[in-house]
Amino acid sequence: MKDRRSSQKTREPNRPEAEPAGKRVTLPRALSKLGYCSRTQAERLISEGRVEVGNRIVTDPSAWVDLSTALIKVDGKQIAAEARIYLMLNKPRGLVTTRHDPEGRPTVYDCLTEFDVPHLSPVGRLDKASEGLLLFTNDTEFAQALLDPITHVSKSYHVQIDRIADDDMLAAMTSGLRHEGELLRATAARKLREGDRNSWIEVELQEGRNRQIRRMLEALDIACLRLMRVAIGGLELGDLPKGSVRALTETELKDLRRKIAPAK
Repeated sequence: MKDRRSSQKTREPNRPEAEPAGKRVTLPRALSKLGYCSRTQAERLISEGRVEVGNRIVTDPSAWVDLSTALIKVDGKQIAAEARIYLMLNKPRGLVTTRHDPEGRPTVYDCLTEFDVPHLSPVGRLDKASEGLLLFTNDTEFAQALLDPITHVSKSYHVQIDRIADDDMLAAMTSGLRHEGELLRATAARKLREGDRNSWIEVELQEGRNRQIRRMLEALDIACLRLMRVAIGGLELGDLPKGSVRALTETELKDLRRKIAPAK
């Protein structure tokens, strides 16, 4: 009888047909799980020959490693798992969402001086003129899942505009508006309060388009006077003072993880 094993093709090293069980993951995912960088950033580091596994340089991003035993180095320095940190900041206006600004402008990291965590990154962005709830973490998988459109995590904003909001304007924002060829739509929009010449509205988004609310208002020829993010997936900014930072509670983390579960 013919030995079937002799006719089987030898598997190419580091390219299994299915993901192994246990602690074995691809090298980019290993760097992500250790909190070092995102998988996309890891793939670039690996391709550039800057990553070692067991004192051997690995340039194949599809290589598998065992997280429980692998000795991984980047630029000659061993990578160890960092303690997971999850923070919320009440971002003031005037700060840019970046670690280093080439123009020398103040950044959101000026509010995080007491947290000396090398790989602490913002989850999404708020532009310089916007304010409110901004999350930071060194858990790259958590951050990616929170931003993934497949999870439909909502973000709520309070917006001051230069006129009195009416039903037609709010309906246009939820039905969809075109700006520079792109269709932009709010999940919900309602009036909060009004003055003599301006008003506040609440806008809910599930998309992550660049400057989405400002662009929608531009399409309606409405000026945005203030824009403040007040909630992400049910996590509320609350009474956190402007420029202050606090850690998320275990309950808040559990609620957010429940919402992003489909993407994990």
